[in-house]
Amino acid sequence: MFSYRHAFHAGNHADVLKHITLLATLRHLMQKEAGITLIDTHAGAGLYRLDGDYSQKGGEAEDGLFKLLAAAEKLDALPDPVQDYLEQIASFNPNGQAKIYPGSPFLMHKLMRHASRDRLRLFELHPTDSKSLTANIAQLEAGRTVTVSREDGFEALKKILPPPPSATGSKRAMVLIDPSYEIKSDYSKVASVIQEYLKRFSTGTYLVWYPIIPRPEAHDLPKRLRTLSNQSQKPWLNATLAIGRGEGDEGGLVASGMFVINPPFTLKDQIRQALDMVGPALARGSGKNWAVESS
Repeated sequence: MFSYRHAFHAGNHADVLKHITLLATLRHLMQKEAGITLIDTHAGAGLYRLDGDYSQKGGEAEDGLFKLLAAAEKLDALPDPVQDYLEQIASFNPNGQAKIYPGSPFLMHKLMRHASRDRLRLFELHPTDSKSLTANIAQLEAGRTVTVSREDGFEALKKILPPPPSATGSKRAMVLIDPSYEIKSDYSKVASVIQEYLKRFSTGTYLVWYPIIPRPEAHDLPKRLRTLSNQSQKPWLNATLAIGRGEGDEGGLVASGMFVINPPFTLKDQIRQALDMVGPALARGSGKNWAVESS
């Protein structure tokens, strides 16, 4: 149950898609002054060493972040979401070398606003990663604005959604759901969570990352999310990125998607512009493609 470790995959093509989408969504949501509760149901360790043993073993950042950095150096200008993403990565690497990769918890924390009293709620069940996450977050000295809990993020949502009113009385929340899908039941859990909270807290913004692999559950998940959104009359966006298989490459994840419910109205054009640059930059073989669909 606890064999998955995101440290092996940090900075890969799936992280590039996930974090570009996450940052673009957050930038828009934070244009409103009202405070917002940010939730990561599967937060991982929070920070990762790209020059460490875990990352080096799989070398997945080579086909993700590092490839994107190399492509960016050859361009005079980048799409705003890509520029923002790379600037955030650079802010964790002041020496100019990408050795530290910030996971979703640290990217979300970086954008939080003290004046608006934003809150960040992090959940991680893996014993080792939960311990690492707690230690990494402690370095921020963020006090009560960030909480870390070692528990099942799916179950934890029941206690915090709908969120309590902010200091200004508003109830706003953005939820990132990105389990490993190592357990087949994760697919049905994601769909069940979305179905429940579109009823309990229909105004929340929900971001779901999912792998694109040859399994019925994986194939059906974005379809189920689309159906649930349509039934609730909520707008949605689905962005996918497949880098293709290189010569002699027979294993490993080569495609993933980000499904966003109640996305900012600006997100569709932003992610399209981003993928027009990221897709070709990361493409490496047959089966490469990228697309953005929306309601």
